[in-house]
Amino acid sequence: MMLAYAAILIALVFAYLRLPSAFLPVEDQGYVMTDVQLAPGATQQRTLATTKQMEQYFADRPAVADVLSLQGFSFSGSGQNAGLAFVMFKDWSERGKDQSAMAEADQSNGVFAGYQDGALMSVVPPSVEGMGNSSGFALRLQDRAGLGREALLAAGDQLMGMVYGSQKFAYIMVEGLKDGPQLDLRIDREKAQTLGVSFDAINAALSTAFGSALVNEFPNQGRMQRVIVQSEAGSRATPESIGKLNVRNSAGQMVAFDSFSQVGWKHGAMQIVRYNGYPSLKLSGDVLPGLSSGDGMAEIERLAAQLPAGIAIDWTGLSYQEKAAGSQAPLLLGLAMVVVFLVLVALYESWKIPMSVLLIVPIGALGSVLAVMVVGMPNDVYFKVGLITIIGLAAKNAILIIEFAKDLHAQGKPLVESALEAARLRFRPIVMTSLAFMLGVVPLAIATGAGATSQRAIGTGVLGGMFSATVLGVLFVPVFYVTVMSLFERRQRNKHNKDAT
Repeated sequence: MMLAYAAILIALVFAYLRLPSAFLPVEDQGYVMTDVQLAPGATQQRTLATTKQMEQYFADRPAVADVLSLQGFSFSGSGQNAGLAFVMFKDWSERGKDQSAMAEADQSNGVFAGYQDGALMSVVPPSVEGMGNSSGFALRLQDRAGLGREALLAAGDQLMGMVYGSQKFAYIMVEGLKDGPQLDLRIDREKAQTLGVSFDAINAALSTAFGSALVNEFPNQGRMQRVIVQSEAGSRATPESIGKLNVRNSAGQMVAFDSFSQVGWKHGAMQIVRYNGYPSLKLSGDVLPGLSSGDGMAEIERLAAQLPAGIAIDWTGLSYQEKAAGSQAPLLLGLAMVVVFLVLVALYESWKIPMSVLLIVPIGALGSVLAVMVVGMPNDVYFKVGLITIIGLAAKNAILIIEFAKDLHAQGKPLVESALEAARLRFRPIVMTSLAFMLGVVPLAIATGAGATSQRAIGTGVLGGMFSATVLGVLFVPVFYVTVMSLFERRQRNKHNKDAT
């Protein structure tokens, strides 16, 4: 039996290491977000036309209840070529299994790939609000060697090309506005100074004409009203409008703006992104169904190793938390075992009984691992919470047997007979309490609707662990008790004989 237990330990280690890793499961929160991004310099009319085309697609979907679209703003940035839509779905009870938020996002992305005038991407919101803009993985591609923006953009294109060629990813995208045309206004400061125009006056004229300026406030029917000035729309519609501005010089005369400035066009960065002080690109993506975020992150790290020297990646958002949580899991499980062990030592005032009890934990853990493997779930935070729960539940079953065996042995019965008699006496209570608990967990394991993914993640692991701890525990706990007690008694006899000698 102890050889069989050793085989269970080996199987547990092998199965646990084969589990795909993740941080939190992707939840159907009842809506998805669609990022709209047109080419740099695209007008508001073009963006609106593409947005209406997207809205019409979602309006024809039976699972969609409503669509809220915003113009001029997206997760990529602000501009006429940017937009964002929130697609709200009907209640979970009114949707089929193939109409989840994840399925709708994947299907819409397949349709949006055929759009010619713009790039649209539907994403599921992250499981934790504030941890990024979407589920999946998020990283920053950094220029740590000062190679320049062109080298950084080339590395980003190289990484995205390798990602799409790996056949593991559903998508990857740059969260940011692409480089585009920019209005280049050059001020000849020496000429402006010669004409008596200060730079403060130039700045004030530009900001007032093309932005706005608060002149003063005045009382009106008991309320203070503001007076704000700005150029009329027709006077600030074209680049040539800048040259028509007049600025007052130090002599009180009006000086034409084009007498000391030049207006042109150039191609440049619409956004400057830094992460930990390095010039960066914001990248996010997700893996194909059936793969975990841990698989995707490992593949990204493998591909990033092929980038030029000086270009590196850094995880952020939920991906950063997943990397940090992965290294803390063994410590957390070990701490839980130590706490349970010390509590049992204090309860029974003995080292032997807690050791006998905790030997059942790997059997329960094996059931949890096999259960999530069968249904294809990853090793995430909820699964680890289930493992900690199994430590206490499996120990409870073992205590029911070992406590009776200890009392029977104290009454003078042989060790083996005490263990077998305790197992027979406590078989019914163990089965009844375990069955009641497992039936209570079944709704979690088969949950549907809001929060169903998280409920299934914790319910499946606990249900599988409790099943194995109950079925195999009745067989192995008496063996553990006899083995541990025999070792301690043998040690005590040897010490007694040595003292007598």
